[in-house]
Amino acid sequence: MRILAVDIGTGTQDILLFDSDREVENCLKMVMPSPTTLVADAVRSATRRGDDVLLTGLLMGGGPCAWAVTDHLKAGYRVYATPAAARTFNDDLDAVAAMGVTLVGDEEASKIKGDVTRLSMADFDYRAIAEAFARFQVNLDRDLDAIAVAVFDHGDAPPGVSDRLFRFKYLEERIRAENRLSAFAFLAEDVPPIMTRMQAVAASVPRDDIPLLLMDTAPAAVLGALEDPAVRERRPALV
Repeated sequence: MRILAVDIGTGTQDILLFDSDREVENCLKMVMPSPTTLVADAVRSATRRGDDVLLTGLLMGGGPCAWAVTDHLKAGYRVYATPAAARTFNDDLDAVAAMGVTLVGDEEASKIKGDVTRLSMADFDYRAIAEAFARFQVNLDRDLDAIAVAVFDHGDAPPGVSDRLFRFKYLEERIRAENRLSAFAFLAEDVPPIMTRMQAVAASVPRDDIPLLLMDTAPAAVLGALEDPAVRERRPALV
């Protein structure tokens, strides 16, 4: 069995092609820049050129790209964003507009003229990963049984509710309901509506012929550590 596992972080995306026929240490792996870092770099390049920026695509991880957009606006340039892309910065679109971002519809975005750098937002780029593996004669389109993606999803907090407190409440509810770390993993069709970043990842995957699993990064890391042979034999264990 081959599983493409991708952990999408702030600075890097860690990619593992798990193969049950290999020792895990010998499975193919890559550590590449995270999507939010790539978008941030592109925005900074636009700032240096003096271009405006148009953001389309999907909600994705913020951090570096949000900081770059803030700096771009402070430099006096415009940032346009479609609603889905804009939610990268805040689930509340009024708050995004208050940052100085100009919200536009898809049709309006296509008509923007002038010196504009157009960037498509997405956390997961299956085609880019598949093409990278293909350069080394590994065909993901043919020889893949599942995809697993981990992201940090703070959830869609209601207006006026702290993202941090909302996330803590979500963590508590999941643990009280099922009392297992795998409670933070979902098949694509079962992702809760409040987990908007996971839903955006699911929407970005171009394959519906294999299972797609989404999981929160922190529980995924702890659960993986518990599978270490030395740790597995010891209970209780602090990870």
